[in-house]
Amino acid sequence: MRFTSNLFSTISPSKVLLLSSALALAACGGSSDSSNVGYVKFYNSSKNAPDIILTLDQDLESDDDDDTDNFEVTFNGVAYTEALSVFEIDTDSYFYEMGWQDEDSSDRDDLEIVAEGQIKVTTDSIQLLVLTDDITAPQVETYSIEVLDDDEDEDNDLFNLRVLNLHPDSAGVDFYMSESDETFNEATLVGQFNYRQLSENQKFDQDEYIFYITKSGTQEVLFTSDDIDYAYPAQYVMIVRENTGSGTSPYAMDRMSNSSITEYLDTDSEAQFRAYNAIREHELIPNYTGTLDIYINGVDDEAEISALEIGSFSETKIQNKGDYSLDLLIPGSTERLLSNHLLSLAENTNKTVFFYLNEEDVDLDGDGNVDENNDGIVDEIEITIKSLVVANSTRESIYDHQITMIDLVDSEDFNFVKFYFVRSDETIETALYNRSAVYTQPESIYLQNNTYQVFAIAEVDSSEVILSSFQLTLDEDSDELFLIVEADDDSPTGYRIEMIKQTEDE
Repeated sequence: MRFTSNLFSTISPSKVLLLSSALALAACGGSSDSSNVGYVKFYNSSKNAPDIILTLDQDLESDDDDDTDNFEVTFNGVAYTEALSVFEIDTDSYFYEMGWQDEDSSDRDDLEIVAEGQIKVTTDSIQLLVLTDDITAPQVETYSIEVLDDDEDEDNDLFNLRVLNLHPDSAGVDFYMSESDETFNEATLVGQFNYRQLSENQKFDQDEYIFYITKSGTQEVLFTSDDIDYAYPAQYVMIVRENTGSGTSPYAMDRMSNSSITEYLDTDSEAQFRAYNAIREHELIPNYTGTLDIYINGVDDEAEISALEIGSFSETKIQNKGDYSLDLLIPGSTERLLSNHLLSLAENTNKTVFFYLNEEDVDLDGDGNVDENNDGIVDEIEITIKSLVVANSTRESIYDHQITMIDLVDSEDFNFVKFYFVRSDETIETALYNRSAVYTQPESIYLQNNTYQVFAIAEVDSSEVILSSFQLTLDEDSDELFLIVEADDDSPTGYRIEMIKQTEDE
């Protein structure tokens, strides 16, 4: 679930204004006292798009350096399924541009433009701009939504609801709702909607509701929401869109108000997970030879994942949403490496469970000295098998990609590994893109399509040491990736980097 909220403000004409977010109405659904202002809102519905940057410009022909009366505003990027808050603006005609940042600069002149056009802002109405379809051939839909003051609602106990279908299935959808203590059998049909169709406004009593989606003309429910509370006399647009998560439902839903957007997934959606074995062999677990079996308690008596080798991912497993405990066993035995570790799977999620070995020195008498006989060898060590659960990215952007770094090396020599992504005109010292990964704390970065020389560097005894280096080429066909740092006795440096897709190809 996500939430974005911003305060209300009026922006006077000026040169370019870079806003961290658009400015919202003071009260959702309330109208302005001014008779010459309207509102603009933007929603990104292009699933393979990067963050999209919107610019509004009163006069494309003006020279911004000389014309102080020209209104121009550029907003920060909006990710897929995100929206700007409602932005107040004087009534007039405006040109718009939508682009993405394909260079280091986010200045308007440096953006890659994907769509442009013109809108007319009218009094007390919201011009909703929606970017749809594939980002290589996008479409922009514009909807005019009246700002309602609800003066006729003397008891202040109604809310306003519209439905916008952005799911590309040509069959369209039927959209139903019921009260929270009812089922689909008692649901009321809100309407039947084709692709890109925005419904007329309807008023309902403030209460908690469940929403259902079927293909038009059918009664098979393919989406059921959780209870959704409508406690304010506000205006909402319920957006039906594609589900890009792990569940089998084709639909997901966003509730968009003037200042926020919240995602809702099919309450019955399954989840997916897979496992990675990073447990190295150790003298304290002599029967472990690099493979393990994974059991999910409460499912059945069979191993869900069998003979998972060190340095390998399992196949992706589909599991009903819920909270589970995991046991790791040495294959062919009852010897447990790990017991009752939590795996929490919310609906529609996709996760990876990393299993690794942690080694600690034992201070036998608590005096802080782990080498009592001063022979240079720790007197005793103990090991623990641990798990790390990481959410996999299911983004489909073709122009940039999420790279998640995971350091699974528990070293006394260094506290973190720093990754540098060096382009052809850079050195490590000047590289713009870099991140530090602390032991077992995932760190992500978004990289644009390019060829990078990647360096994983640790500081040992005040000197920087290259643990690994390799070339990474990202293009439109690339995936979201894990970069996993592990110890490797066979490597010249003693370490290696595994580069693995975050999700399996379907």
